[in-house]
Amino acid sequence: MADKDLNPSCILFKDVRSALKLDELGVEIATIALPAAMALTADPIASLIDTAFIGQIGPVELAAVGVSIALFNQISRIAIFPLVSVTTSFVAEEDSVKGARLDFKEDDVSSQDSEDKMLIPQKGLDEKMHRLDTAKSFEIGEAEHGKKQIASAPSALIIGGILGLLQAVFLITAARPLLSFMGVKYGSEMSKPAEQYLKLRSLGAPAVLLSLAMQGVFRGLKDTKTPLYATGVLPLHMLSLSKSNIITHIDENVTYASHVTKAAAVFRYLIALILFWRLQREVELLSPSREYLQLGRFMKNGFQLLIRVIAVTFCVTLSASMAARLGSTEMAAFQVCLQVWLASSLLADGLAVAGQAILASAFARKDYGRAAATASRVLQLSLALGFCLAVMLGFGLHFGARTFTKDADVIRFIGVGIPFVAATQPINSLAFVFDGVNFGASDFAYSAYSMVIVAIFSIIALLVLSSTCGFIGIWVALTVYMSLRALAGFWRIGTATGPWEFLRS
Repeated sequence: MADKDLNPSCILFKDVRSALKLDELGVEIATIALPAAMALTADPIASLIDTAFIGQIGPVELAAVGVSIALFNQISRIAIFPLVSVTTSFVAEEDSVKGARLDFKEDDVSSQDSEDKMLIPQKGLDEKMHRLDTAKSFEIGEAEHGKKQIASAPSALIIGGILGLLQAVFLITAARPLLSFMGVKYGSEMSKPAEQYLKLRSLGAPAVLLSLAMQGVFRGLKDTKTPLYATGVLPLHMLSLSKSNIITHIDENVTYASHVTKAAAVFRYLIALILFWRLQREVELLSPSREYLQLGRFMKNGFQLLIRVIAVTFCVTLSASMAARLGSTEMAAFQVCLQVWLASSLLADGLAVAGQAILASAFARKDYGRAAATASRVLQLSLALGFCLAVMLGFGLHFGARTFTKDADVIRFIGVGIPFVAATQPINSLAFVFDGVNFGASDFAYSAYSMVIVAIFSIIALLVLSSTCGFIGIWVALTVYMSLRALAGFWRIGTATGPWEFLRS
């Protein structure tokens, strides 16, 4: 059980002196979080590389690509985020209770041959019986050829493939009206390059969703190294393409972007094939029956997270739309700041993944002491990471702005956004890790509906501040948005409600 003297609202300060300690829990978090963070940032870093080299062509092309990337990423999140989050929790739970069932069987066999069987405490026996019943409910085991049978794995791949195809068709057929909603009117200077880039980027959508669904399975199994090995070469691939083509295509504007984007799409399919080959060696992916699949469970919890991610997506997409309406210069600067903001903040997602996987296992086993310790540790580490990122970006982005563009006006607006990008890093890190903590507790309903409330206030702030304060107003509103997200995440644990009621014990 949790510590009786622990005030739920003080969970951030529980054993704070041990936050950086490499004990058993610290090593497990680091083993999961570091590869996960590197894998998660692979695609944003690839987008940053693309942004940097296209920015050398001109501010119009940079702004056009910025709108397209923002639109693609936010629509992708609508499909990706619920799928990956649910998959990680479900797989971790199933893998955990499978171990609990095997432990129970071993203990049961040994106790049958012992005259001391009646000395087993009833409470311990009840807990083992609960884990056994839970394991049976998941219908998991070992296949004859040694592969794990985890129902969530084939379910995630089926759903990911379908969603990827739907996303590609939707973005390609509706590119023009979607860009118009983003503030890029048809016939404007940004219209043609933005539409072409978006359509080409969308060709890789099925591969992206399948890859992330498989990454969700690996994360649930607490294996974040395999996805890193498969996806970590994407930025290097993009860098080599950019270096070899920027000189020859510098005068052809979107021809360069098209060439690199096509190659990147092909490379994403290669990554998906590598991940599938590796996963099928560990997990049974050819389901024997419909009953075995967990599609209904996915749909129920995925729908709740879909509500959440739509709210999140609308806030970020609206901010990009407001920036696009200010002009190509402002949008180009916003694109640079936003990509850096997201790429750096996603480092905290590595901690979120570690927290989610460990917490899902702890809750499945009803090990509440470990759940409380894990939540405290990952939240403390997220704050430390956030402050480090704030210092690094506060100084580094001032000198690195010219990497993305040589346009003096764009650089000036980037300078306006830098304080917001840097100062919000601790808040962003906390917000992302709180998400992972609550997902690990399978608290999907609260995560969804609290985000809707946060989105309502954030959208109002965006509309008001962008119209009155322009570029600065957008970043003030985004700061408000992330602060409310962090507050909503803290509220559940701090009040010891829902799955965190045990903190009152």
